[in-house]
Amino acid sequence: MKTKEEIFCGVKLPGIPMLIFNILFLTAIIGFFVWNTTLPEGSGLQTGLMIVDTLLFLVNILFWNGFMQMEPNEARVLIFFGKYEGTIKENGFFWVNPFFVKKKLTLRARNLDVEPIKVNDKSGNPIMIGLVVVWRVADTYKASFEVDNASMTGTVPGKKTLDSVAEKMKAYQNFVMVQSDAALRNVAGRYAYDHAGQVKEEDLTLRSGGEEVNSILEKQLNERLTISGIEVVEARINYLAYAPEIAAVMLRRQQADAIISAREKIVEGAVGMVKMALNKLSAEDIIELDNDKKAAMVSNLLVVLCGEGSAQPIVNAGTLYN
Repeated sequence: MKTKEEIFCGVKLPGIPMLIFNILFLTAIIGFFVWNTTLPEGSGLQTGLMIVDTLLFLVNILFWNGFMQMEPNEARVLIFFGKYEGTIKENGFFWVNPFFVKKKLTLRARNLDVEPIKVNDKSGNPIMIGLVVVWRVADTYKASFEVDNASMTGTVPGKKTLDSVAEKMKAYQNFVMVQSDAALRNVAGRYAYDHAGQVKEEDLTLRSGGEEVNSILEKQLNERLTISGIEVVEARINYLAYAPEIAAVMLRRQQADAIISAREKIVEGAVGMVKMALNKLSAEDIIELDNDKKAAMVSNLLVVLCGEGSAQPIVNAGTLYN
């Protein structure tokens, strides 16, 4: 018994020659029927030939059921009275055993936009995070026999579910959506939103992680979807923000962090400029300053360089000390 995907190696004939054969076969059956009507009515020969002609006509009808057309990135899962016989992925027009059940699957890539969900990050802050997933069917055996797609199509109870490609892909999409939600919650809970608070600068965060976080998310999704034969081609976070209830507070905190960072840069630059001025005055012997004069000069320069407003010059009519 086959328990994994295999390429069908049974009888698979070109469709065009079989189509011509079937048409000729049907023409011969019709001609045989017309000839049979010329025989004496009620004779045993005519009755026997009529039975044979009817059986041949039924065989011809059965042959028509063996044709199938394969487009690029499509597959047919062949089942013979409940037994998996293989998968056909080759493009073209073919004829196979008409008793095969030929389940059609599409291997084309599909997009899934997971709506933003509210989760808590590693620091416990509620955040909103969304995801875009590009996925496709990779293993036709698992996709056909490992996933209960009939119960996930969202059909009305009691109504017969259509065994169509659209219904199957809808079921797979529901399966991917549930697993994407679980994987997204798991990854979001592992990392902090940003480097605020007790988070170290070298730690990975959702905002700074970028491609690394996306790779971890893609790996988790592939692990969860392996059972269904679905492959995640790409998984990417497309929405990331604080939850509305704390967004205003976090915005003020970010503004405060930005102001502190800017002030640090201003003070660092001002101290460097004051140091350079003192060194240049001392090196070129422009003026000799004692410690008190240096302190006054440093104080004045720092006030000018670090102040938010423009400096207002004051003319001292006396001495430096008066």
